[in-house]
Amino acid sequence: MTPSAHYRRTLISCYLGYITQAICANFAPLLFLIFQASYHISLEKITLIPTVFFLTQLLVDLAAAKFVDRAGYRRCSVAAHVLAALGLALLAFLPELLPDPFWGVLLSAVVCAVGSGLIEVLISPIVEACPFENKASHMSLLHSFYCWGAAAVILGSTLFLAVWGADRWRILALLWALIPFCNIFGFLTCPLPPLAGAGKSLGIRNLLRLPLFWLLAFLMVCSGAAETSMAQWASAFTESAMGVSKTVGDLAGPCLFALLMGLSRVLYARMGSRLNLARCMLGCGLLCICCYLLASLAPSPLLGLAAGLLALQRVCASRPQTPSL
Repeated sequence: MTPSAHYRRTLISCYLGYITQAICANFAPLLFLIFQASYHISLEKITLIPTVFFLTQLLVDLAAAKFVDRAGYRRCSVAAHVLAALGLALLAFLPELLPDPFWGVLLSAVVCAVGSGLIEVLISPIVEACPFENKASHMSLLHSFYCWGAAAVILGSTLFLAVWGADRWRILALLWALIPFCNIFGFLTCPLPPLAGAGKSLGIRNLLRLPLFWLLAFLMVCSGAAETSMAQWASAFTESAMGVSKTVGDLAGPCLFALLMGLSRVLYARMGSRLNLARCMLGCGLLCICCYLLASLAPSPLLGLAAGLLALQRVCASRPQTPSL
């Protein structure tokens, strides 16, 4: 058995890890209108939920540099999926058990965020340490599974709620929880490669002294802001300019966005070894500018939507990955 074949189950578990992260990040926002109608949660409190989710994930990302090497990647990976599955399961029950349903939703989101934050810092180093040829292609393909997961959550949840009704969203939460629950056993049994940097992490203080870190952070903030704003604009634009329902708008906006983001990463995985990275990123950046101008100035709504989605694809194809702590 070749070394790469030996770690095939590890790679599958890592793919499911990114799908789990996509579930944690994208499922609850699809239910915000249901929460608002069922539990009478104000819009101000609703907007607090994704803010707390991403702040918690960021804090976990920073704290992980202190304990992941000591606790071990297997234990932390298993714990991440336990927390992700638990958070999704709590979402189905906790709002009904607490006097204020808002705190049930928020606490469930925090538990999911801790699991998602751990997955964020664990999966990429594991795949990076596996003895695969053409690591860049494997890493790009790995990150595409977040996109496929996001598209599956949006499409699957929309169809489930449309067919079986919004009042059965708790069953849907438990169904999505099955994916991280099953992947617990994946990380318990799959072989993990020795990580060369284990116990020798750079540390947050030393990392903050690197000018390259601040440059990459600035690029990620800009590209992330562009990605989020255009994804949200695509949904609203589709609904208002093309006169379609919210369901169709969500599928044509966020769902197509996730599909195109995944496609761009798969294409890079197949062609990345033959591309000059600097030229590719420069070309993607210039194409983004053209697409943003076309999206805002195009007389045709369909052309504007296509340009916006293409801009999203180029942003995500050229966006640098999160630096490892």
